[in-house]
Amino acid sequence: MSKKGSAKNTKNKAKHAKLMAQKKNKEAKKKADREARLKELNKKINAQKK
Repeated sequence: MSKKGSAKNTKNKAKHAKLMAQKKNKEAKKKADREARLKELNKKINAQKK
């Protein structure tokens, strides 16, 4: 007989998916921030050279 009530893993899967999306977004934001910072630094260095 099947279990009565909610499905077995749906809550855990949803929580895991949410946390993994958070982690992925955090890494993407870090990468974008780093690239932006380096771009600004390059502009500053190039301006000093001229």
